[in-house]
Amino acid sequence: MRKLFNMKVCLTSPISIMIIVALLFSTIVIASAVKNDEDVKEVIPSKEEVAWIPTDEDIAYQDSMFTIIQNTQNDITDIKQDIVYILERLDYEDGNWDSIRYVKGGKIDKQRNQ
Repeated sequence: MRKLFNMKVCLTSPISIMIIVALLFSTIVIASAVKNDEDVKEVIPSKEEVAWIPTDEDIAYQDSMFTIIQNTQNDITDIKQDIVYILERLDYEDGNWDSIRYVKGGKIDKQRNQ
């Protein structure tokens, strides 16, 4: 229960629910009665207006975009090949892999013990 204007209002009481329903219903009725009386005319363009004819500048722009896309795809292919090459270099014959091969008694071990 809430106090509204110094009176208690229960939102689950039958009177409150009837008032809420009446307000909603009246709002819907008023909204449907108020219409825009203007006629809506659909404009259908002719085929000449719809068709796009590219200019020489448009064709040059599309060609340059195609060249950029091709170069990007070639770069991605090269990068993938480089990654595969790097990963193959990190694999060892015994099945281990690591970015740095640690060998006991090797160069890294000698530097660590000094």
